[in-house]
Amino acid sequence: MQIRLEIEKREKDYLSPWAMLSSQTAGREHYEEPDPIRTVFMLDRDRVVHSKSFRRLKHKTQVFIAPRGDHYRSRLTHTLEVNQIAKTIGAGLNLNLDLIEAMALAHDVGHTPFAHAGEQILNQLLPGGFRHTENSIRVLTRVEQHKGRNGLNLTRETLDGVKNHSGYSYGDSKAATLEGQVIRLSDKIAYVQHDIDDSIRAGLLSLEQIPREYLNILGDTHSKRIATLVIDTINYTRQQINNQAELIKVKPSPEVENALRGLREFMFLNIYQGKVCQAERSRATFVIEHLFKYYTHHPDKMSQLYRQIADEEGMPVAVADYISGMSDEYCIEQFSNIYIPQSLVPVYDFQIFSEGPVI
Repeated sequence: MQIRLEIEKREKDYLSPWAMLSSQTAGREHYEEPDPIRTVFMLDRDRVVHSKSFRRLKHKTQVFIAPRGDHYRSRLTHTLEVNQIAKTIGAGLNLNLDLIEAMALAHDVGHTPFAHAGEQILNQLLPGGFRHTENSIRVLTRVEQHKGRNGLNLTRETLDGVKNHSGYSYGDSKAATLEGQVIRLSDKIAYVQHDIDDSIRAGLLSLEQIPREYLNILGDTHSKRIATLVIDTINYTRQQINNQAELIKVKPSPEVENALRGLREFMFLNIYQGKVCQAERSRATFVIEHLFKYYTHHPDKMSQLYRQIADEEGMPVAVADYISGMSDEYCIEQFSNIYIPQSLVPVYDFQIFSEGPVI
């Protein structure tokens, strides 16, 4: 049964000349016999989906820490939205959707509890610094386990897309594949638009506050803005291909790109760096700093995997690995168990982030 070979033949016959073919992969760190059914990128996707780090994303913050409400985004729902947007763009450009999906589902597995607040705190505490993109690679190649070996042994193409998914420029992706460029852009499209949606739901923002110059270009509703960005990106990138551009960049047209950049800057100024997020950041700092200190002096409270990392790479690295893998809820729970008298826990439980508006 050689279903995989049939799939690889279809890729060669129908995908764009710019697409990354499964049969042309640069391979994995450790050689594996080919799967009879799944291509290498299908295997990557499946390993990510079945990993513990991926499952924990459901309880990791996107923007608001421990929000009260069923409809606010988590890091998992963000990941799924990135996947949907990226696959739509990828389909419009006739790229490898299995590779896109593997990258999309894996891109944020290294995110900390408490969103970028947690990342900033660990960056201060860990010698050498901490970045979630680099940590995602570390999770996929060191912390996760597969068949008794460190890491999931993903393809180099998937890891490259994860490594290069983040950054402030839109058309200057360092990703080695167009599929990786798609992920980089889709991540920005997703978080800017759904963070606007969540901020409006939380009462922290109104549509009237958003600069009209950007809405006139992108649209007044969440769905219209995403549709504009996706369709414009497909059309502008296809135009480059049709014009036989020497270097293809997956990006929107200049007008739409500037509107997206403007919305992103608006969100940073008014939400990400606003009073509510800053207040949550100070409380997250308090929790993570105390947990970092505690586990540094009590490594026996971490599992064997992290004690082994401590022996091989040093205690700060092991503690950062352990804390960065925690969900928001587990992080708060551990803080409560360690530092709050148990007689007060029923009263105190999960209230450390309850100040400010109920969201």
